[in-house]
Amino acid sequence: MSTGSRMPVTATLSVRNFRRYLFGQLTSNIGTWMQRAAQDLLVLHITGNSGSAVGLVTALQFLPQTLFGLTGGVLADRYPKRRILLVTQTAMAVQSLLLGLLTVTGAVSLLSVYVLAFALGTATALDGPARNAYISELVDRERVATAVSLNSAQFNVARTVGPALAGLTVAAFGTGPVFLANAVSYLAVLYGLATIRTDPGDHRRPRRGRTRLRDAFRHVASTPELLLPISLVAFVGTFGLNFQVTISLVAITAFHTSAAAFGCLSAAYALGSLTGALYGASCDRPPSARRLISTAIVFGALEAALGLMPDGGSFMALLIPTGFAAVTVTTTANALTQLHADPHLRGRVMSVYFLVLLGGTPVGAPLVGLVSDTLGARSTLVLGGVVSASSALALSSLVTRRVQRRPRVAGAASLTSSALASARPTGDRRPDV
Repeated sequence: MSTGSRMPVTATLSVRNFRRYLFGQLTSNIGTWMQRAAQDLLVLHITGNSGSAVGLVTALQFLPQTLFGLTGGVLADRYPKRRILLVTQTAMAVQSLLLGLLTVTGAVSLLSVYVLAFALGTATALDGPARNAYISELVDRERVATAVSLNSAQFNVARTVGPALAGLTVAAFGTGPVFLANAVSYLAVLYGLATIRTDPGDHRRPRRGRTRLRDAFRHVASTPELLLPISLVAFVGTFGLNFQVTISLVAITAFHTSAAAFGCLSAAYALGSLTGALYGASCDRPPSARRLISTAIVFGALEAALGLMPDGGSFMALLIPTGFAAVTVTTTANALTQLHADPHLRGRVMSVYFLVLLGGTPVGAPLVGLVSDTLGARSTLVLGGVVSASSALALSSLVTRRVQRRPRVAGAASLTSSALASARPTGDRRPDV
């Protein structure tokens, strides 16, 4: 049966290699989110409820993304991605096992938590580019967008289920067993990777020669179809996607709500995110730059409107479509980046993508705090929404001019439209800018 006569989700899940990979990731990510929640509780217990200690351990866990994320992209293009994932996932399992054993034996200390958090962050930074670029090797080109959306959906399911399971487990058994359970959850990923069949598409060997980061930057800068999603994600990620900070600020300083109410607000945003990921997976239209731009503008408008909501009820209701739009922006940008990256540069290009998506947080979060202290918590949402929508409009205009100028620059090739179409791989849809 052709993919055109089947639902995109069903057709993509019918690919054995991707199905094993996806469910392994789901199991492991649930364990990872359990560990993140339990790790904060452990640090609070060790330090006597020190918020600064929790902030430091979080920073140590995410700092390697900035330090080593691009290196992970180089490795992903230099070595087989499945081999890298087997090593990095094993390293993460060992980290969780060590933390669990130290905790259950009573030998854990704040320093050991710091060291192991940094070790986990390092393995994650090296793992990320290969893990995301590997998706396009597990499915054919027509299914990449759906596969990316399904991967986003499993991440959001894990983000919702993991902390809840962690709370129940910690209440019943303590934090140590949570870390041990996470270590066991990595077996699902390792089993999936080990049993993936080496189909012809899985035999793509990295191109011999020097693997340089500047080649990826040059590729992005010279390819409008890559420059648009990566540049837009840089603005939206830095200024718009700070909801872990902004939701808590508005809930506490504007609505004066309790911790339970804050949890409901976070759950509303997570529900919207999950719905957006599932919608993206079921959509049978290929991702396009037009969809990316329009969704980013809608997201910016919704975020700005959040800052104008009069009470917690209306704020929570609007968080659902805002989460939907936010995930649609990131999954569309991710799919466009994977589809238009040169296969031999895909690992490095994805490392650039995640650097601008996650690396903007150390810049954006302090700005959110500064604006909140100066103008009020609501202003952080209005400003973030305006910047996101404005950047989408500005980048759309800029990239459109580059696309229109490109045929004149490449006129020496004098390829006709039909020749270009026949030269592209099957399913290669240029974004409609």
